[in-house]
Amino acid sequence: MNNLQKVGGFAALAQAITYLLAFVYFGAFFDFPRAGDTAQKLNFLADNQLMLSVVNLVMYVAFGIFLAVLVLALYHRFKNRALVLSQLAAVFGVIWVGLVIASGMIANIGLAAVIKLSVNEPAQAMNLWLTLNIIVEGLGGGNEVIGGLWLLLLSCAALKSHQFSKRLSYFGLLIGLAGVLTIYPADILTEIFGLGQIVWFVWLGISMLVTIEVYHKEAEHD
Repeated sequence: MNNLQKVGGFAALAQAITYLLAFVYFGAFFDFPRAGDTAQKLNFLADNQLMLSVVNLVMYVAFGIFLAVLVLALYHRFKNRALVLSQLAAVFGVIWVGLVIASGMIANIGLAAVIKLSVNEPAQAMNLWLTLNIIVEGLGGGNEVIGGLWLLLLSCAALKSHQFSKRLSYFGLLIGLAGVLTIYPADILTEIFGLGQIVWFVWLGISMLVTIEVYHKEAEHD
């Protein structure tokens, strides 16, 4: 079980890195011509297809894989002292894994379809791109309700089981609440959740790695 906790800790750190890379790319390098015409927008997508596909792969699919590992590790960490909360958190965690990975696959397949369609039907291609954005954002790109619920439940389980510091748990509650509130479409809430999750994942990952021996002794005692 120590190995699972160690892998889970590294998975949490990897998730923080994927979040950070996404923020850096879209904040500093992604220069989509929002004010441009249809041709300019479609040309931008075609010129940047490879990079966008890689970013989607990392931001969604890789993140989802790391998340699956973390969900499993935290379930085992909390189950002895907070069984119901850990089970409920795991359910929402698995749902979030599916939504995140699905978002990435839909984004990449949809992007390829948009670029192919743009050759002969640019107007339809643009409509498809807008529809694709709505689907991806609804599944997990802009709506973080499921992730927020997972984080809220995990933080409650952490408080009940005394596995991590209270400061980490209360911080998780705060960021989880921000995630749930993204049901209201406000960019600031999504940004708070995203930036907060970077800090939370780093904090959690380090905590999991440095408290492995303590967890092992408690598990043997239980």
